[in-house]
Amino acid sequence: MSDLYCLLDALDHADTGNVDVVLATVVKVEGSAYRRPGARMLIPRFGQAVGTVSGGCLEQELVRKAWWLTESGEPVIRCYSTAAQDDDDLDEEGAELTFGLGCNGTVHVLLERREAGKPSLLHTLLQGVRTSGQPAALATVLSAEDKYRVKMGARLGVGAQLQLCEGFHCEVLASKVQVDLLATLACKKSSRMIYECGTGAVEVLLEYIAPQRRLVIFGAGNDAQPLVRFATELNWQVHVVDGRANFARAERFPCSHQVLVAPIDQAFDLKAVVDGAAVVIMTHSYRQDRHWLKNILACAPAYVGQLGPKERTERLLHDIEAGPAGAHVHYPMGLDLGGDTPESVALAIVSEISACLNRRQGGMLKHRKTTIHEATQVQLTALSEPLQVAGVGHN
Repeated sequence: MSDLYCLLDALDHADTGNVDVVLATVVKVEGSAYRRPGARMLIPRFGQAVGTVSGGCLEQELVRKAWWLTESGEPVIRCYSTAAQDDDDLDEEGAELTFGLGCNGTVHVLLERREAGKPSLLHTLLQGVRTSGQPAALATVLSAEDKYRVKMGARLGVGAQLQLCEGFHCEVLASKVQVDLLATLACKKSSRMIYECGTGAVEVLLEYIAPQRRLVIFGAGNDAQPLVRFATELNWQVHVVDGRANFARAERFPCSHQVLVAPIDQAFDLKAVVDGAAVVIMTHSYRQDRHWLKNILACAPAYVGQLGPKERTERLLHDIEAGPAGAHVHYPMGLDLGGDTPESVALAIVSEISACLNRRQGGMLKHRKTTIHEATQVQLTALSEPLQVAGVGHN
């Protein structure tokens, strides 16, 4: 999600400057590719593009041709192959789309023009995710044989108190897609659907859009500073909390979203801060660590890590009578990367948090038995009713 917030900032900036842009979105990947469906790039007519849709091999091509390819004003999908290129391919139509990088993948990129200041479903949905901190699900039509009822680029969105529609004129299809969007929110996974009906098939990308990850660090010592910097580079929203006012100062953590002074003997709305967030406890004070660990385990964090030797944390868990909740604490915290500098420790911590939140073990990729990225699931479903337009039956 991190690049989506950068893209949202760029969209806001383009609107402020009255600058039209082309939005490039990875909508389908076959084989090996650096970015997954949902990766986006914003291309102004003049100036610097924002975001990436590959490992760097496609961006220049898109910057050169995006405005020409969308000259009609209609969205288009362009396919780019990174397979090894044979000499015979050079004479074939479309060979200019083969980059010959040997990655053996094909990336399908949706290109859409966006007028400055013109409201769009995507912009509204992303704003909603950022404001609410809650996830959303987005449906984008990739192809439709019956273009009268729905066209490429039509969208539906479901989010926190949001239900948005843009370009869907078929009630039957829209209702089914909305149901599948709710399922996408529940499973937190993107997928691709092919809806079959009597007038042809409609291919739709169902995209799960996660809110910005939050990291809450309890402890504002010097070793927390590189952790804040690394997490900010990942575009996580970082909060720093400490009961000691001489440590918890905003100027010591200029990259953080918030620095709070919270003495342990004063009331503090902990749930509002830590629920759904990754939490790291590193105050270097046994009394503070004990207080925060006990109260955090009564909340619903996505990750809890305790800095310090194993024996110290086991003593903490015993003192607070953690019970089964203690099994969810990561200690000693961090991946086994070696190094003892504050920067090395911070790298180990953010690496473990990232692995846990991505449901990975954090091992070396060369030892992984399956593909690095999970393939986007493709599902085929038949619509039980014929397509309709604005409540009018289709004969």
